[in-house]
Amino acid sequence: MRTAATGHRADVDPVAAPEPGAAADVFVPYGPTHWAALGLGAVGAVVLVLVGRRLRGRRAEVRFRRGFAVLILAFQVPVEVRRLLPGQFDLHDSLPLQLSDLAWIAAAYALWSGRWWACALTYYWGLTLTPQAVFTPALDAPDFPHLAFLEFWVLHLVLPWAAIHLTWGAGVRPDWRGLRVAVATTAAWAVLVLGFNAWSGTNYGFLNRKPDNPSLLDLLGPWPGYLVVELVLVVLGWALITWPWTRRRGA
Repeated sequence: MRTAATGHRADVDPVAAPEPGAAADVFVPYGPTHWAALGLGAVGAVVLVLVGRRLRGRRAEVRFRRGFAVLILAFQVPVEVRRLLPGQFDLHDSLPLQLSDLAWIAAAYALWSGRWWACALTYYWGLTLTPQAVFTPALDAPDFPHLAFLEFWVLHLVLPWAAIHLTWGAGVRPDWRGLRVAVATTAAWAVLVLGFNAWSGTNYGFLNRKPDNPSLLDLLGPWPGYLVVELVLVVLGWALITWPWTRRRGA
């Protein structure tokens, strides 16, 4: 199963799934656990900004960033391996071909290395694509503390956290060069995955058809036109969140 906002899989173990009628055990958008996750996201973002500013320019900053990167890897690598196991594997969901799969790898590498291009990918992917799933989660899965719930929310909180910490905490500033890298990388991913989907009959990233459940893509017209509209909106949005940083430097 994949979430409508990011196309990322939300694993549900049929054995552990709730019994029919057990609605209280199923995640409900803007229910108590959703609000708790949103609150945790907001508090975590503030803390990471404050910590980043306090440690900026000190050796402890590098240690903190690398510790954050290790935590992301320690959680996500087992999640990805589990999806490839015989009992869990599904060609339509299990391969690491979603954009969010690239995003957590970029975030971990950005935090570890501080490389400008990885920070740029983390900024654009983490602050624009991931929040769609945070605020409009199409998570048809058991509620907390089920593994599917934890997988979804850990991934979709740490990506914005990494972007916010690097930008407003550690002081890594977006620029037009980073925007070009993000656009080119995203376009290359889309072309490759579009081809794989056509060959295999899959729909990673919802590049070959819209999700079955309602989503923002429904507002963008039929396939393949919605891909073009989506690309234009993404580039314009990324330009808007780049311009203030470059304007400030030029002032």
